[in-house]
Amino acid sequence: MNAQFFLIKNLNPWTLNRLIRFIFLSMCCAFLLGCSSMSKKDAVDVDPIDPHEDINRVSYDFTDKVDRVLFEPVADAYADYVPDAAQRSIGNFYDNLSYPNVVLNAFLQGKVKQGFFDGLRFAVNSTIGMLGLFDMATHMGLEKHDEDFGQTLAVWGVDSGSYLFIPILGPSSKRDVIGVPVTVVTNMLFYAGYVVGAPVFIPLTVLGAIDKRARLAGPMRIRDQAALDPYLFVREASLQQREFLIYDGNPPLKLYDEEVFLDNPFDVKPGNKIPGAETSGNNKLEQAVE
Repeated sequence: MNAQFFLIKNLNPWTLNRLIRFIFLSMCCAFLLGCSSMSKKDAVDVDPIDPHEDINRVSYDFTDKVDRVLFEPVADAYADYVPDAAQRSIGNFYDNLSYPNVVLNAFLQGKVKQGFFDGLRFAVNSTIGMLGLFDMATHMGLEKHDEDFGQTLAVWGVDSGSYLFIPILGPSSKRDVIGVPVTVVTNMLFYAGYVVGAPVFIPLTVLGAIDKRARLAGPMRIRDQAALDPYLFVREASLQQREFLIYDGNPPLKLYDEEVFLDNPFDVKPGNKIPGAETSGNNKLEQAVE
């Protein structure tokens, strides 16, 4: 163990980043290869939103077991023993590190004004906010946004494709998974290895994972207490959240099948008959009213 730690500690930052990228891309390629290997026989009578449900459930179960054994106990201890003020500052720090991704995708989506204000927000928090530890931009009226490359593709008309659950990373889709490398390279933490080296880069990465898991403690608790099928609960919640983000909080209203409700059944005009109602019954009703 000491020898392994010594080897990681003394890795060149460039080599370490390449190793992390190789492991990550290998996981994604293996998962996508498994999804694409579904036979035509298996493709019969499958959910078009989630045609790879069998593989996704395996990935979900694996991730859930890793989470309960490793991440959940650490995140619970973090939430119990780290003061709330410190947790907020740590969360602000990691949000600020990843905010260039928001700035970039705001411009790519054509939100020029928002992009300038998001860039100003990043500059303010990185300077006055002491590298993002304090969210001074919000106090100055600079609103926080949430944009990523998956949303940018959606804005430009790229279909979401099928639902995917990537091991460890969580819910995604064939469209959103394309944006994962963009998210990685626009995160300032990605370049920390070149500046501070592996001894600082690795603890920062681990702390970021713990902080992210601690923020998900509430939704995870709701899932465990209320969901009859946790996998379906996570899938539907993530799909709705993505739609909410893509439409900037104003998703289109989805009604039931239009063929079923071509006419309003409650909008009874004088010349229209109520389906299933007899004429004699109508006459009796009119007499009773009179």
